[in-house]
Amino acid sequence: MSKTKVMLDENEAPKYFYNILPDLPEGLSPPLNPKTKEPISPTDLEAIFPKEVIRQEVSLEKRIPIPEEVRDTLIRMGRPTPLFRAVGLEKHLKTPARIYFKHEGLNPCGSHKPNTAVAQAYYNAKEGVETLATETGAGQWGTALAYACMMFGLKCKVFMVRNSFEQKPGRKIMIESYGAEINSSPSMKTAYGRAVLAKSPDTPGSLGIAISEAIEVAVSNPRTKYSLGSVLNHVLLHQTIIGQEAKMQLAKIEEKPDVLIGCVGGGSNLGGLIFPFVKEKLDGKADYELVAVEPSACPSLTKGEYRYDFGDTAGMTPLMKMYTLGCEFIPPPLHAGGLRYHGMAPTISLLAHKGVVKAEAYPEKEVLEAARLFARTEGIIPAPESSHAIRSAVVHALECKRKNEAKTIVFNLSGHGLLDLNFFKGGG
Repeated sequence: MSKTKVMLDENEAPKYFYNILPDLPEGLSPPLNPKTKEPISPTDLEAIFPKEVIRQEVSLEKRIPIPEEVRDTLIRMGRPTPLFRAVGLEKHLKTPARIYFKHEGLNPCGSHKPNTAVAQAYYNAKEGVETLATETGAGQWGTALAYACMMFGLKCKVFMVRNSFEQKPGRKIMIESYGAEINSSPSMKTAYGRAVLAKSPDTPGSLGIAISEAIEVAVSNPRTKYSLGSVLNHVLLHQTIIGQEAKMQLAKIEEKPDVLIGCVGGGSNLGGLIFPFVKEKLDGKADYELVAVEPSACPSLTKGEYRYDFGDTAGMTPLMKMYTLGCEFIPPPLHAGGLRYHGMAPTISLLAHKGVVKAEAYPEKEVLEAARLFARTEGIIPAPESSHAIRSAVVHALECKRKNEAKTIVFNLSGHGLLDLNFFKGGG
């Protein structure tokens, strides 16, 4: 049964977050205290996170109910999101493969990030927090958290990586329009930012630096908490509504995916799409190919080491076992600012280490070519980050053409590129 757009009704929007922790092939290595190097206690995280977020971070419950206020807000923003068949792209490639994409760029913020931003803002507001501090790379996360804070009456302080801050003025305007304060990172607003600038005044910045600044702000005020847009368990947990919806939509058209693809920086949109499919693969009930796509300029999965490392540059966060390029790694400037992170989510890292997830890396020039092709065949201008997933989908579809295989390929279009038009103007 062929359909070009598969929709779900509002009453079919997921009512719980799916927690992959109890279904992993083995338990995660515990996060370590940055000072003692001993396993950290959940209570040690209360200086930066609200209690409910910490509970979800370590929970082994498979299903965590979504509060009605969170679910209603997400529905108001456009959930469930549509699953499209990329008929124009298929026709251009002359492939026997069927290509579908989950379109997460249709909400007011333009990306998948509100799925966790709304939940985190809600939990913080319920516990009396007044301000959330965060980092952002390309600006999608900063935009989403600014929006969510506006919805739940919180103040928001955003530290945006300098390279992206200068490349993407539209994101700055959008974040400020939602009432948040935004700073180029490294900034003069924090002791760590000032130290970085004194040592490297021309640095393009990094997510690791911006995280350090946001955490410094959070720990300096008891009414302020830190909010993270990727990497940690609770963040990927909130994103699983993407994969849950995709499963229902594929079932409606009697399709079973062969390949599931997402771009990765910290891992949130990939985890959101693939986690609800992982247990079937582990149990031998399906042979899904789960693909994580990263930029060759920041290849944490394809060239990093699987070991303990800090999540930030200053060494303020707990040490986590993950694939990492080293917390002091400063990636070159990229239009895909959301993928410029030195490490990978511990859950994604474990699955990659066990061979459950396969990693691919592509240079920016090839990614730009795929983005332009998608714009000209599907009429959608994708975000630079999402364009990595498009590049992979094209590669897999052409391989199907070579082998004459009619596989079903599904990728997560994690956001639009309407505020990233310089990416399309440039040469890659």
